[in-house]
Amino acid sequence: MEISGEEDKEEAVTLPKEVSNVSISDGNKFVYQILNGPNEQCFENFRMDKPVFYKLCDLLQTRGLLRHTNRIKIEEQLAIFLFIIGHNLRTRAVQELFCYSGETISRHFNNVLNAVIAISMDFFQSNPNSEALENDDPYFKDCVGVVDSFHIPVMVGVDEQGPFRNSNGLLTQNVLAASSFDLRFRYVLAGWEGSASDQQVLKAALTRRNKLQVPQGKYYIVDGKYPNLPGFIAPYHGVSTNEREEAKEMFNERHKLLHRAIHRSFGALKERFPILLSAPPYPLQTQVKLVIAACALHNYIRLEKPDDLVFRMFEEETMAEAGEDRGVVLEEEQGEIEGHEHGFRPEEVEDSVRLRDDIASDLWNHYVQNLSTF
Repeated sequence: MEISGEEDKEEAVTLPKEVSNVSISDGNKFVYQILNGPNEQCFENFRMDKPVFYKLCDLLQTRGLLRHTNRIKIEEQLAIFLFIIGHNLRTRAVQELFCYSGETISRHFNNVLNAVIAISMDFFQSNPNSEALENDDPYFKDCVGVVDSFHIPVMVGVDEQGPFRNSNGLLTQNVLAASSFDLRFRYVLAGWEGSASDQQVLKAALTRRNKLQVPQGKYYIVDGKYPNLPGFIAPYHGVSTNEREEAKEMFNERHKLLHRAIHRSFGALKERFPILLSAPPYPLQTQVKLVIAACALHNYIRLEKPDDLVFRMFEEETMAEAGEDRGVVLEEEQGEIEGHEHGFRPEEVEDSVRLRDDIASDLWNHYVQNLSTF
């Protein structure tokens, strides 16, 4: 298996512009100069505010997942990891900045990655009845969020590339995520080949041991790539503009507005951790872990500092519609498929279709009765 990495060629070392204003004598001093400086420097370099950074260090140490070594304290270990994923840098660039060998950088990068993975479930868990799962739309009052997939560039050996090549001809992993309306990820399934259909990945998420669970009586919004299923409400397909289908058309418009939440979640995730925008030269298992770790850290920061700079950029009222799909590879809509392929009984699928019709009917009746509210 052939995998090309930074060792294969000489590249110019380009550091983020934020580093240019910091005098660097050795790695330890660089880290603590950042941590002892303005909060903005910590955010720019390590992608989170100082209190959030220090609390994560304490958490990883208390759980016994990281420990100080004779040469590198936990703060510097975490800083190395965050600096790499927050600026999409390669080992050579980071080892010159932190003044450690490539082996040392790589070892601590993997140690921190595994530590974040070990604690990640804490950041994904939530109370199904939590207010964070609710939304303000009176017609979709039982909707707890949005499920969708996005493609992350991947680097694999030549003999493995076929399955990972998506419909656009790019090498990617197909990642399914469930996001609530507070921009937190509630579930992430990474590692599927880019050629896998979104419906295949959803089926896997619903049938695996650590499966995607929908709270009783609730549902997620999904787009037209997915069928309308129990717990997953899709838009109507093939809706025309004639009067007989105006209720369905209105439903689809309202549905589309709610679906934007996951694009904001994806946007904030990739803005904070741009390593997800290109294929890093790591083993496939590490690339999959990076997606999970990035989503977990995204959730952690959202809990600790919900109004930090990145999240403010992607708040709904300031989110430019033209930028919603930034960095997200979208697939064409696929036709409806039978619900039994996902393990649901026909009567359950019929109930989900009836629920969608009831929502559309309520929307239309309210519109007719009181036009001023629309």
